[in-house]
Amino acid sequence: MRQTERYYRIDQLIRARGSISFKSLQQALEVSRATLTRDLAALRDRFNAPIVFDRDRGGYVLADAGFGPQYELPGLWFSDREILALLTMHRMLEDLGSGGLLGDQVGPLIERLEKLLGRGAGGARAVRERVRIIAAQNRPVAPRFFELVGTALVGRQRLEIVYHSRGRDDRGRREVSPQRLVHWRNAWYLDAFCHRVGALRVFALDAIGEARLLDRRALDVSLAEVDRRLGSGYGIFRGTPRRWAVLRFDPEAARWVRAETWHPRQRGRDLPDGGYELQVPYAATPELELDILRHGEQVEVVAPPELRERLAARLAAAARRYGGDPPPAR
Repeated sequence: MRQTERYYRIDQLIRARGSISFKSLQQALEVSRATLTRDLAALRDRFNAPIVFDRDRGGYVLADAGFGPQYELPGLWFSDREILALLTMHRMLEDLGSGGLLGDQVGPLIERLEKLLGRGAGGARAVRERVRIIAAQNRPVAPRFFELVGTALVGRQRLEIVYHSRGRDDRGRREVSPQRLVHWRNAWYLDAFCHRVGALRVFALDAIGEARLLDRRALDVSLAEVDRRLGSGYGIFRGTPRRWAVLRFDPEAARWVRAETWHPRQRGRDLPDGGYELQVPYAATPELELDILRHGEQVEVVAPPELRERLAARLAAAARRYGGDPPPAR
């Protein structure tokens, strides 16, 4: 049993029994006399625990509420492993450029968790040094927007945002009801009901230029409906799938693609020549086309014909660009 778990267990045993002897505590915790003595001292000194020995009752008790400073066990509901997990997740969010989502309010909690875990070789410092996320092509979000979106999402409030639709290069003001926050390929998105168009839409948080909370309750859409409308297509351009792409990879690329998940509903099969056939559903093609193009000459679109034609046109345009002399270097 870890140290933090013992602290909580001591508190629990005293509260449950009213009075408990040193020997009974030692047996319940399965620790040495010296360890239990140190734990009791730490509870008194570090957490102001009003633990006293009552000679009349022959055991340790919690004194009246008026005894000494306020008594609390912050974070002791977590085991050491759980604390490590929380600190690891915090570090991951920091490395993803999204620590602002947690807000300054969690700073004191993180400090408490670090103190409880200690600063030894296996403590919080080691977690921060040994966990690293390399966020390639990351699109950072301003912390204030994370905080506003998080507040609206949890408090079920509407948001007014100024949004840049990059596909149309258009900026406009929207009133939205947040439904779900999504992280996809090093970018953060908000699934929300847009009151301007009267439908569910996906908004990139890094494309928000202004945002403010509105004193109006958000329109609630069931997550099942959000999934049905937005969650089953390909990538962040989700929607309801209308087509299946059939892709064939040569043996070299197949060694990598077999281990990849392109879509939760994908289907795959090995080919006689060592290649691999992958089938994925999609509603819109932008992300799917980019994923196909990154494999270059090692993949062929077999179906549907319109997707094959789009990829062929893009590859032909790329070949034309490389057909002449390169432009002079600047």
